[in-house]
Amino acid sequence: MTTLVADISKNRYRTELILKKVNTLAPIPKILNEVLQLLNDINTSPHTLAKAISKDQSVVLKILTIANSPFYGLAKRVSSIEFAIMILGFNEIRNIVSALSLMETIKNKTDKYLDQKSFWLHSYITATISKKLAYDFGLEKSNETFIAGLLHDVGLSIVHKFMHSDFVNVYELINAGMDFSEAEMQVFGMTHGEIAETLLKSWNIPEIITETVRYHHAPVLNSFTPTLSSVVHLADYMTQMLKIGDLDYEKSLKLDNVVFTTLHVKDLAELGHFIDGYREPLLLQLESLKYLV
Repeated sequence: MTTLVADISKNRYRTELILKKVNTLAPIPKILNEVLQLLNDINTSPHTLAKAISKDQSVVLKILTIANSPFYGLAKRVSSIEFAIMILGFNEIRNIVSALSLMETIKNKTDKYLDQKSFWLHSYITATISKKLAYDFGLEKSNETFIAGLLHDVGLSIVHKFMHSDFVNVYELINAGMDFSEAEMQVFGMTHGEIAETLLKSWNIPEIITETVRYHHAPVLNSFTPTLSSVVHLADYMTQMLKIGDLDYEKSLKLDNVVFTTLHVKDLAELGHFIDGYREPLLLQLESLKYLV
């Protein structure tokens, strides 16, 4: 036991050193830097901000796709980035642009260990479910929940790109029958939630999002944003139950029972009925989400 703890501590220290290097290997993209500067200027107009964002049409398409998602809850169809800014507000646009830029920066090539299309589809589906859950449960922080859902597994993408041999080791341990979280702790000395938190903080992503991401597999451990972590955790779990946008790595994902308390759900039967009600709307979403991956 002592040797195991020492190995985990050693691997954690090694992972932390690598993540410090990742901060320099994955600098804030130029467009994000420009947009963030404009967002921090109280004199910036929606037109000026829209002009800056429009320099990257892929970001424009993704923002409009997200805004027009039925699960996003907007009453009017958003047809331009300037209208999106006016409807969503500067803070939400900042979060969306930050998340999309970060995802693009750490995106890697598909290999047999991680299919990028499947991975990002899972991220968007989880974000979509999280947003709808937040609305259905009457939560105030539904915007942050969407971004946290979008970034919840970003730690996996980080290690796949910057610690690939370690990612392969985790993959092989899982295939040999080891629990996902145990494999991560053995190889990285920390979870992919903790890994994500490290990079998100370096990008100045709000704490309400970073803490939700860190504890998305164990909301019971989150004393700062337990309800938001419960929502993202449930959304992640739902992708497996519904087999829509699910991820192979998380087939053994277990539901944290704190969800019943934080979200005021009576029992598994009630939860199962609730989950099944999301199936048809999600299937209708899949066509539009192809523009995001």
